Order: sequence, then structure tokens, then C-alpha cells
Amino acid sequence: MPELPDVEIFKRYLDATALHQKIIRVSVRNRRIVRHTSPQALARNLDGRELQSTRRHGKFLFGRLDKNGSVIFHFGMTGFLKYFENKAEEPEHTRVWMQFSSGSFLGFVCPRMFGEVDYTRDVDQYIAERDLGPDALAVTRKQVKDRLAGKSTSVKSALMNQQVLAGIGNVYSDEVLFQARVHPQERLEGLDARNLERIYVKMKSVLKQAIRHQADPRLPKSWLLTHRKEAAPCPHSGTKLRRIPIMQRSSYLCPRCQPKKRSNQAT
Repeated sequence: MPELPDVEIFKRYLDATALHQKIIRVSVRNRRIVRHTSPQALARNLDGRELQSTRRHGKFLFGRLDKNGSVIFHFGMTGFLKYFENKAEEPEHTRVWMQFSSGSFLGFVCPRMFGEVDYTRDVDQYIAERDLGPDALAVTRKQVKDRLAGKSTSVKSALMNQQVLAGIGNVYSDEVLFQARVHPQERLEGLDARNLERIYVKMKSVLKQAIRHQADPRLPKSWLLTHRKEAAPCPHSGTKLRRIPIMQRSSYLCPRCQPKKRSNQAT
């Protein structure tokens, strides 16, 4: 599923391709992709408008329009944006597209239909209504410590909880904890200030480096992410990586680099 670095790349792609062009037509190919509005309402709110700027919060991308409101993209597991010059270039599984006065198009491509396109008049209100936590790239050190310290849950579960921090999912939480040398099942109430500080520092570092690498699988070979498979050798110790289930997701760790300090487990 696209996580914060991926959505930041989508934001920059949208900035480079589709801003400051008049929208002359909107086509919704599948009603399921506009769950909280209607195809007619979406088209009515976008028709004749321009995308002036973008904002990302966690895994959500907002395109601010030239008058009131913003179009919202949430990418689900397989969604992405594609700018194309003519209809013959339209990608397979395009669920929504906008046509610009230049004749070009911006498509929301989503093969597995878990993404969403929406509209809001107030981005901050939209974020608040969904109870999203602070953006993981913009969050302060104090906010991280206040939101994580002492909670009775596993550290990985908390990092993946969008109400705690917005933007981190299954893959990047594994990388953050690997680099912080913290076991993903470690309970937050058992972590001291030094552990929390290390998680904060590594979270910021991992997200920034992933963005610099265009969120590409060819990330540094020293990262867990590039070896993320059960029994693959740890890039640091050579120990076989382990796969464990957390929140019904497969999590990967190095048992040597990330020893579990407490016997009780959280999920």
C-alpha cells in the first residue's frame, strides 16, 4: 500500500504535471471510487476549476482548487496518478480522469479499487473528521513522545495507527524499527525515553531518505526493506530475518539486531 514517501512522490508528480490548467471535463468510470460523494457532485465541483497547489497529510493528497475546496486522492493498495496527452494513452484501470483545456488528462489509476477520489471544502476539517494524527514527516519530537509514551500496545501497532501518526504503514514501520533496533512487538509502556528518541530520529531519517530515492525498491542495501523476506540474511548481522504477524500483517525483523526485551507481546 502506498505510504507517506509514495504519496509525497505522487504530490511532486502532480505539481510537475497538472497545476494551473483549467479542468473542462471529469469522468468517473466506477462509482465505487467516489464513496463519499457522487460522480455528478465531483464533476460539478471540479468543472471549470484549476488545481493551484497540493498538500499531503499522511497517506492523503489534496489538490487545492482556484476557488474554494480541494480534490482528495487516497491511493489504497495500488493507486497512482498518471498524466497523459491523449485518450489513446489512457492507462488500464483508470477509474477517474480530468481533462484539461490543453487537451491533456490526469488519471487516477487504481487496479484493485481500494483507493478513493473525493472533494472537501475544508482540508483541516476533513483531517479532523477522520481523526488523523499529525503527519509523520512534520510531527515534532514532543508530539511523538506524547503520542507513544506509556501506551499499552505494541510499538509497531502504534506506528501503523493513522490516528496516532499519519503516513506510516506496514513496510516503513518495519524499516524504522529495524534502524532503531526495537522489536516490533515491544510494548510502548516498556520503552524508555532513549528508545522513543531513537524511533523519532530514525522515522524522520527513513522517510526523508525514501523520498530522496523516489520511494523506489532500490533503496540502500543496508536497509531491511531491500531484504524483506523470511530467512533472508540481515544486512547488518547476517542473521536470518523472521516474519511475525502483527495486526494481521506480515512484519519482518532481525532477532539479533532487534531482541525482544519483554516477555509479554502486543498486537
